[in-house]
Order: sequence, then C-alpha cells, then structure tokens
Amino acid sequence: MLTNRSAPPVTVVPVLVYADVRAAVAWLEAALGFEERVRISDAHRAQLRVGPDGAVVVADVGGDRAAPGGGDVTHVVKIRVPDVDAAFARACDHGARVVEEPTTYEYGERSGVVEDIGGHRWELTQTLRDVAPEEWGGTTIAPW
Repeated sequence: MLTNRSAPPVTVVPVLVYADVRAAVAWLEAALGFEERVRISDAHRAQLRVGPDGAVVVADVGGDRAAPGGGDVTHVVKIRVPDVDAAFARACDHGARVVEEPTTYEYGERSGVVEDIGGHRWELTQTLRDVAPEEWGGTTIAPW
C-alpha cells in the first residue's frame, strides 16, 4: 500500500464534525492528548494523531455535514489509554461531561465515557488483564 504524507497512515480514520474546528482541535489536544499533524485552512479540517497508531479528522459543518445535536448518540469513539483514571480526570479537568464513570468489566477492561465540547462521545479504556471472550459469554470467531 502506498503512503501519502497528506493523509493519516492508518487503516480507519473517523471524521468527526464540529461547529468550530479550531476549538475542537485545541480541546482534543488539551483534554485527550491528541497531536495536530495537518491543518487544512483554519476553519475547514485538521488531521490529528492519537497514540502511536491512531488518527482522527476534525471537519467543519457544511454541505451534508452536521455536528451532533438533539441528544441523539450516533457514535462513540473508543481510545485505548495506559491509565484510564488519569485520562478520564484530564478530560474532565478540561470540561468534558461525564456520561459513564470509569468501571471495571469482566472482560478485562476498565473504561468510562465522556462527551466533548462538540457533543462527541469518547470511551476511554484500559486493559487490565487478558480474558478469552468465552470467559464472559462471547465467542471467538477469529483471533486478532
């Protein structure tokens, strides 16, 4: 596969729409530790890196693109972090709205959900232990 310095080098790149692209970038950097990599006009788009292998594009409202509204939840973006409690506290310190407090689950993850300044939801998750899906009622179809 070819690489392109104008596009994030990852397989899946969510494009999230915000009313204010610059405010969204500033918040994602401060609250979640994202890093802006490419800016396309001040108000149009930005490509951000998250962790060693993740990316997200922040896009402006326009055409058929709309920021979340009306209380409907259309998506949650999951981010793997080394310390969910610290990441959750950081997001909250920057004004994130708590949707679900961090909880430890039987499938080996500890996670919590916050909502950002644009209405997007982020599930912050940390692996605590390796658990086979069959231990909690899942079914392994093919291993990762």
